[in-house]
Amino acid sequence: MSAAPPGGDGERARTGRSGGRGLRRPARGLQPATRTRHRRWRLAPIAASVACVLTLLLAVLRPPSTTAATGKPNIVFVLTDDLSTNLVTQQFMPNLWALMHQGTSFTNYFVSDSLCCPSRASIFTGRFPHDTGVYTNSGANGGYLAFLSHGDEHSTLATDLHAAGYRTAMMGKYLNRYHVTDPPAPGWDVWDVADWGYPEFNYSLNENGQIVHCGGPNVKGKDNYLTDVLASLGASFIRTTAKNSPNKPFFLEVATFAPHAPFTPSPKYAKLYPGLRYPKTLAFDAPTINPPPWLRSAKPLSSTALAVIAGDFRLRAQAVKSIDDLIGNLVGALRATGKLADTYFVFSSDNGFHMGEHELDPGKLTAFDTDIQVPLIVVGPGVAKDHQASAFAQNVDLRSTFDEFAGTRPSEPVDGRSVVPLLSPSTPPVPQGWPQGALIEHQGPVVSKRDPDYQSAAAANPPSYRALRLPGALYVEYSDGSREYYNLDADPYELDNVSGALTRAERSALHRELAAAMSCHTTASCAAAFSASG
Repeated sequence: MSAAPPGGDGERARTGRSGGRGLRRPARGLQPATRTRHRRWRLAPIAASVACVLTLLLAVLRPPSTTAATGKPNIVFVLTDDLSTNLVTQQFMPNLWALMHQGTSFTNYFVSDSLCCPSRASIFTGRFPHDTGVYTNSGANGGYLAFLSHGDEHSTLATDLHAAGYRTAMMGKYLNRYHVTDPPAPGWDVWDVADWGYPEFNYSLNENGQIVHCGGPNVKGKDNYLTDVLASLGASFIRTTAKNSPNKPFFLEVATFAPHAPFTPSPKYAKLYPGLRYPKTLAFDAPTINPPPWLRSAKPLSSTALAVIAGDFRLRAQAVKSIDDLIGNLVGALRATGKLADTYFVFSSDNGFHMGEHELDPGKLTAFDTDIQVPLIVVGPGVAKDHQASAFAQNVDLRSTFDEFAGTRPSEPVDGRSVVPLLSPSTPPVPQGWPQGALIEHQGPVVSKRDPDYQSAAAANPPSYRALRLPGALYVEYSDGSREYYNLDADPYELDNVSGALTRAERSALHRELAAAMSCHTTASCAAAFSASG
């Protein structure tokens, strides 16, 4: 056991490493969402090599009581921290791999900012940073206090679902600068939230207003590894709700700190994957042609940097093994309580992570795909199996999606839209009229070394920018007046900035489109923004 950390900001000194062309036009308009029929789903083995891991996932499912009594499905949402797409493999995450093949994966899912707190604020509210007012992890424009000052807590996915009759639970990481002495947020019936859980040990939890201190490994025989603790708490919530409120639907969010730096694996996995190599792409240790000013100082990676990347990637792979165990435990609890067949299981990350791409040390914050593109996997009633949806989606869409699962709507205007139409097996991968584009808003550089996401220039710490990720392009406008444009058809790894070769008309069209997206405040106006350059 340990004493509560001093102060009330919820964060202390950082404890680990930070971590040819053509202009594509997005489709016009947004078609109304259509409700998918609820359908039973079951898990099947993917390969014999993971059969033992999938034992608890494989069973003939019977319709649970929740659907019969309320008509409302349950929702389980696992949100990870800094998880990159190259960690979602059968080797590292076999339980998630099995789920992925039983549901729909999004190949063009992007976050509103590759930074923890702004991204999480967008998830809770369904709104971009320009509407949440949360641009950073701390200060006047960031963190938990900015979320409060803008009134964001009073209209979230939690308040929507609670009002719709759901029993709700929030576990793990909430928002940066939240401290365990702060009260639970509105809309949550169960609250098991940590403040500084990045090291995975020696942290505190606010458990429904009571502060519980957890120490190091195996203190008094207790497994204090935070990801394991969250797995136990989440499974207990499912079992308790099924027992005490069998006819009440539930929403559970489990937000891990893993695999964020300092990349602490569970002791039981600390020897996994000896000799593991980083999965390099053509962008690894590759210079950018015509880079923006903040990237001009990048140099070829040193032997020391290469060794750090290899070591850190192994730690990250070990850490996500515990996330995969958590997924298995939650699915096991759903199965044991008869709730699995009528539960939507959703998996994602708050942002991505680069490690050596563009000659950068490990980190995030950029507009490159390594940082803004993350997994989104959805499994549940009526969801197309072993399917990939290529239509664009963002984290601002999750609130509306969860609300549609629950048969309700956001309590106030939002910027996102439900992706439920994309989950139906009968829907085209890109429905006619679906807007094709993503908006990214970043305020930088990060200057506080107490910020868990502080990065040196060598890891990428760009100035403020606004960006459009389109089907065939990435367009970025920086506060210093510099621009980036990458033709992703010819240059999928974003190595050749050809913004200088754009015609005046093309530059004007992109600028108008970006300005329209930055000024949107409703689902309709945000969708229409991606037709502005038409």
